[in-house]
Amino acid sequence: MNVAVVGVGHLGQHHARLYAGMQGCRLVAVVDSDAMRGQEVADRHGVRALTDYRRLLDSEAGAIDAVSVAVPTEAHVEVAGAFLAAGIPVLVEKPIAPSLEEADRLIAVSRRSGAMLGVGHTERFNPAVEALAERAREPRFIEAHRLGSFAPRSLDIDVVLDLMIHDIDIVLSLVSSPIRSVEAVGVAALTPRIDIANARVAFASGCVANLTASRISASRTRKMRVFERDSYLSCDCAERSLEHYRLERAEGGQAAIVRKQVEIAPDEPLLRELAAFVRAAGGGAAFPVTGEAGRAALEVALSVVGRMREAPGEERH
Repeated sequence: MNVAVVGVGHLGQHHARLYAGMQGCRLVAVVDSDAMRGQEVADRHGVRALTDYRRLLDSEAGAIDAVSVAVPTEAHVEVAGAFLAAGIPVLVEKPIAPSLEEADRLIAVSRRSGAMLGVGHTERFNPAVEALAERAREPRFIEAHRLGSFAPRSLDIDVVLDLMIHDIDIVLSLVSSPIRSVEAVGVAALTPRIDIANARVAFASGCVANLTASRISASRTRKMRVFERDSYLSCDCAERSLEHYRLERAEGGQAAIVRKQVEIAPDEPLLRELAAFVRAAGGGAAFPVTGEAGRAALEVALSVVGRMREAPGEERH
């Protein structure tokens, strides 16, 4: 599989790094509008550097089997759409698009051409999250905290589309039930956009998810807790660890809490994601995070943003 990466900034450079060392594929080019940045990353891996993604379509037709798109969100439809229209499988970073209409356009192009569209919700490939999904049976309450310190990147989107959308996607993969209501509050503290947010998502099944995301916190936290009847799962996405607590009754009816530390593989989530993408692009197992899944996460994220803007006294952005 010949692959290319379009956009080699903070995240795209790691796509290039992992493709360059991955068996079963060959990194052939990187593209970035910043010529110096693109050349720097290309030199690390001994590949071509381009400043215009269209050169891959015009002069290299047939040479690219798959592409990662890690450009700013507002350019997803233009860039990813061009490759999909040419029949080339695309892994586009989250969020899939800045609006549902643009997400629908990408999905429609993928369906017309038959080219696979995957969305880079990397936490789905976190081995701790995968272990959580294998053990969660019927979540009743989910609590997630995704906190990070301020960094001058991804400021074209608010914290909901930047960070909380990871947990939204995980929750939607765990709860097979329609959403009944969404409540949310948010604050624009250090940037013109919302920097810290809390959302409460209620499902028809009775499950409730309480999600908090911040990009102005003092320390980094990536935790999710899933509560069920007689069971509690505590997942640390950053540490890639999972604890499973169960209520067990001994003979005579005496109850006790039993804690089990689940063994987790030390794999890099992004590596697992890219390997799954390459396999799917080559005709293997389907990629787990489809365009439709990316759209579903975006729809909830935009609903959260909308509820925050409706809150009394909140600034609109």
